Amino acid sequence: MVQKHHVAGYEAFVAFMKDFKGNGGSINILFTGAKLENGQSWCGDCVEAAPFIESAVEKDAPSDSHFIYVDVGDRPTWKDMNNSFRKDVNTHLSVIPTLIRWKNPQRLEGEQCAKADLLQLFFSEED
Repeated sequence: MVQKHHVAGYEAFVAFMKDFKGNGGSINILFTGAKLENGQSWCGDCVEAAPFIESAVEKDAPSDSHFIYVDVGDRPTWKDMNNSFRKDVNTHLSVIPTLIRWKNPQRLEGEQCAKADLLQLFFSEED
């Protein structure tokens, strides 16, 4: 079964990843806008992609893999061009949602995250 984790904010993300061991399984990370009081992200594209991503994680992700949800913050935090997620060489985000395979080239950005065929391919590719 895919191990799911949740991290909010850049500092928490860096601290989590520093000590995180995938134990051989692939580490997939979804960067998304923080959730509002209604339980949905302020990011419309993230809300649109969420059911496609959830479905792909359940159906296509290897059982020994890890899936980490990372909230990049509220809208003003994300829109700041000096946002640490944008500057970090390991994340280098320009849009959300963004789905990456940690320390590997696999990457889906924006509208790609709402395409079932691309998600299936993403999760089926070996590291």
